[in-house]
Amino acid sequence: MLDARLPGTLIDTAWSNSSTARRFGLLAAVVSGVCLLTLSAKLQVPFYPVPMTMQTLVVLMIGMACGRVLGTATVAAYLLAGAAGLPVFAGTPERGIGLAYMMGPTGGFLLGFLIAAWLAGVLAERGWSSSFLLSAAAMVVGHVVILSAGVAWLSALVGLEKGIALGLMPFLVTTLVKCALGAVSIPLIWRAFGRNA
Repeated sequence: MLDARLPGTLIDTAWSNSSTARRFGLLAAVVSGVCLLTLSAKLQVPFYPVPMTMQTLVVLMIGMACGRVLGTATVAAYLLAGAAGLPVFAGTPERGIGLAYMMGPTGGFLLGFLIAAWLAGVLAERGWSSSFLLSAAAMVVGHVVILSAGVAWLSALVGLEKGIALGLMPFLVTTLVKCALGAVSIPLIWRAFGRNA
C-alpha cells in the first residue's frame, strides 16, 4: 500500500505545490514524453536476434511516472502525431507514415502501448513504483500487454504460428532486459525525488 503522505506518481510529487507550475509541468511532460517515445523508436541498440529499441520501456516508464491519465494522454498524443503523418514511429518514413503505417504489422504493438501506459499508471497509483519487486512486476505485466496485442494483431494478418514467430519470439530476451532496467530505474528515481522533496 502506498504511503498516504506521498502522491501516487512522480509527476504528482514534482508539481504538487503550485497550480501554475503544475499546468506548465503537465504540458511539458506530454511534449517531453512524445519526444522521448520518438527518440526511443529511432535509436536501435545492437542485440540478438533483433536490434533493441527502448520504446516499450519508455512507454511503461511514462505510465508509471505520470499515472494513468497523463501517461495515457502522452502515449495518445504520440500516436496522434504518427497518425497525422509525422515520422515518429520506428521505420518511418522509410516504411510509410500515418494511418497506413499504423494499420500495418506494428499496429497491434502501437495499440498495446496505449493500454500498457494506462495499466502502468494504474499500478503506479497503487504504489507499484516504490519498490524493485513491484516495479519489476509492473514492467512484466506491461510488456505482456504490449506483446499480446502485437501478436494478436499479427496473427490476424498472417496466422497464429507466424504471429508468434514474428511478434513474440525475437523479443523475449530484449523484453527481459528492459523489464530489469525499468525495475531498477523507477525506484531509484523515486528515491531521488524523496531526497529533494
